[in-house]
Amino acid sequence: MNKLSAVIITLNEERNIGRCLQSLVGVADEVVVVDSYSTDATPEICSHHGARLVSHEWEGYVATKNYGNQLAENDLILSIDADEALSPALMESIRNLKNQAMDNSAFSMNRLMNYCGQWIRHGAWYPDTKVRIFDRRKARWTGKKVHETLELAPDTEVVQLDGDLYHYSFYTTEEHLRQSEKFARLAAEEMAEAGKKSRWLQAVTHTGWKFLRDYLLKAGFLDGKNGFTISRINAYGVWYKYQKAREISHRK
Repeated sequence: MNKLSAVIITLNEERNIGRCLQSLVGVADEVVVVDSYSTDATPEICSHHGARLVSHEWEGYVATKNYGNQLAENDLILSIDADEALSPALMESIRNLKNQAMDNSAFSMNRLMNYCGQWIRHGAWYPDTKVRIFDRRKARWTGKKVHETLELAPDTEVVQLDGDLYHYSFYTTEEHLRQSEKFARLAAEEMAEAGKKSRWLQAVTHTGWKFLRDYLLKAGFLDGKNGFTISRINAYGVWYKYQKAREISHRK
């Protein structure tokens, strides 16, 4: 049987981490939590659930996740965020794959978003397929300030698992708006560092296309009021990114 290490990075995740750790019981052979010096009850909750907690200065998503992978006792890694949890069907899928030959495989799963208490099954957020189980010797996290990417060895076969990865994203629309602006600022900084200019027409067309694609083409309207709110805030994030990039450019 293959042994599996779950790796989680945390910073003040007391409202989420317990649910995440509970879903790993009977699935992960080891749980490693890299905590960037939380000031809430996150460390105590991790200890209560038997996770191995390692305090480590925040280095960004990419470096911190790669650091956590190297701490694990096993080469087979399940990378999961503190605000995520395994569905019962996904738990069963992972237990089954541990009895299989790994060969050159990595494993993906659909992520299902819980937004303000509602499961979001349409728009840009579902199925939101993610590769989260992999051999650390053949994969590493890459990227810059926003949206880290798992880089796999060229001969890797990605196998889709049954079951959803639950993502308890935002408890209020205000949280969504704040995160949208945060990521937009980081993306704007990346644009400026790469020498890309923010153009007004580009900002308008990209913002409009983002809303139309998510709300109409991807049927976000089927999720009702929250479907509209998600599409609107996501489109606003695109607009905000271009405006911040323009401000950075003018300052320089």
